[in-house]
Amino acid sequence: MTNPSSWASTLDEARTGSRTPAHAATDTGNTVTLDDLPVSAFHIKIAGLTFGAHFTEGYALGTLGYALASLGKQIPLDTFWTGMVGSAALIGIFLGSMVFGRLSDRMGRQRIFLLSFLIITIAAFAQFYVTSAPMLCVLRILIGIGMGGDFAVGHTFLAEFSPRKHRGTLLGSFSVIWTIGYVVASVLGIHYADASPDAWRWLLASAGVPALAVLLARIGTPESPRWLQSKGRVAEAHAIVHRYFGPHVRLDTPTSASTHTNDGFRRLFKADLIHRTLFNCTFFVCLVIPYFAIYTFLPAVLKAMHLNEGTGADFLLNGLLIFGALLGIWLMIRLPRRTFLISSFAITCASLVMLSVLPDSARIAMIAAFAVFTITMSAFSNLVGVYPPECFPTSVRACGVGLAIACSRLGSAIGTFLLPLGIAQLGFHWTMMALAAVLLIGMLVSIAWAPETRHLTLDQAGHA
Repeated sequence: MTNPSSWASTLDEARTGSRTPAHAATDTGNTVTLDDLPVSAFHIKIAGLTFGAHFTEGYALGTLGYALASLGKQIPLDTFWTGMVGSAALIGIFLGSMVFGRLSDRMGRQRIFLLSFLIITIAAFAQFYVTSAPMLCVLRILIGIGMGGDFAVGHTFLAEFSPRKHRGTLLGSFSVIWTIGYVVASVLGIHYADASPDAWRWLLASAGVPALAVLLARIGTPESPRWLQSKGRVAEAHAIVHRYFGPHVRLDTPTSASTHTNDGFRRLFKADLIHRTLFNCTFFVCLVIPYFAIYTFLPAVLKAMHLNEGTGADFLLNGLLIFGALLGIWLMIRLPRRTFLISSFAITCASLVMLSVLPDSARIAMIAAFAVFTITMSAFSNLVGVYPPECFPTSVRACGVGLAIACSRLGSAIGTFLLPLGIAQLGFHWTMMALAAVLLIGMLVSIAWAPETRHLTLDQAGHA
């Protein structure tokens, strides 16, 4: 344990703003960096808090589709308001990821880590008292703003605490937990959405229960020591490291390039980071356009493939999505990041090309191609939680993550808007070819600009 007198001294330094040299913690003999620690109970706690957030977010989004039908009996929704309510969380995520990403880099991770879920909790419970479509739309936007903030900060926060050996596994697990939350919401929606006239109110407001649990569990979470160090508050950073990991643990010496007085979104487009910024935004967008488009309108896609009649294809594909997400965690451990990303883009692109050229009579081949697409897409979707936090220095990490998330939500909106129009106007085969072209762009951008960050410390990865 830490000597009480030295601990008090450290706290005094933190309170008075004393600047301890970044290498001071190395003078105690055998030391290990934060990046090289084994997974501890504290790492598991931080991961649990971020995983709980993704469960809540998947659950909150999943309940809406089942609530809308019974909601319409009390609050009539025309096509405009149905679309607005359905897209409101998406609008909120776009706004929240941009605003809170920037605020997190200026104010610190811990405050936004709490604030994002305070917003989600209040807005989720308030859905029980909805009396009009505009009111529900506003609340869904607020939930989305909280989610966007948590996407930007949660990924960043966990990355800045995670050991490099386990960073990919921890960050890549987000999509699995999100899927579980979505599935739980679906099960409850199927069984209880029509249980009573007000069942939709209980269903929507129930998202506040896991949100409140996450909010309460996050109280007392320490600030990110990497963020403190990037702001020159080195003594406070070391105090947190020593308290939660022991006196033998130190932070890496920060790369000099991480010190900037005018951090923010403009920093992302300077010469040393612009390729990282364009890569993260582009690969994220090229991944989510086909993902959201196809799986938002899965019944229509299966109908176009003549696979919706008694085949149980939708049930099978949901199982393949979960299997793919779990497979992606294993592949993240085994494969270099670039290899995993580029090969996945190639496989999913080839799968959609197969779907576009196969005749309707080749049902077995179409099922096989779509199954490969589903597994691979779900597997490498895990990288969206890994690459953005690893690609930016601490001073603008949340801004970089937030910008990539914001662009991805624009991409998902474009995909979900255009897919039904594409199938109606161009036909299924040409629509699949167009989505394959999107994946090809993602592969080419990844070949050109994707860095390899697998074995690097977080500080090295942000400047490699």
